[in-house]
Amino acid sequence: MINLIVWLIVGGIIGWVASMIMRTDGQQGMFLNVVVGIVGAALGGWLISPLLGLPSINDGAFSIGALLVSLIGAVILLAIVNLFRRGSAR
Repeated sequence: MINLIVWLIVGGIIGWVASMIMRTDGQQGMFLNVVVGIVGAALGGWLISPLLGLPSINDGAFSIGALLVSLIGAVILLAIVNLFRRGSAR
């Protein structure tokens, strides 16, 4: 149960930071930040972790490398959403 709470809090923070990087913070609320953070962490763990050889939060590793992988995954997710929504990644 505590892992779920930590995952939601960290997902929200990662989603919020990613939305600030991609300048979409005013368009989404707290719930969407959590969703972006969690899906971004899953995407980063699936795509980026094997390439860089870093653990992901999905593996139960909680480190700076795992947080960076999750943040990169969330930024990539927002870039894909922006690409379909606006026609450009930014």
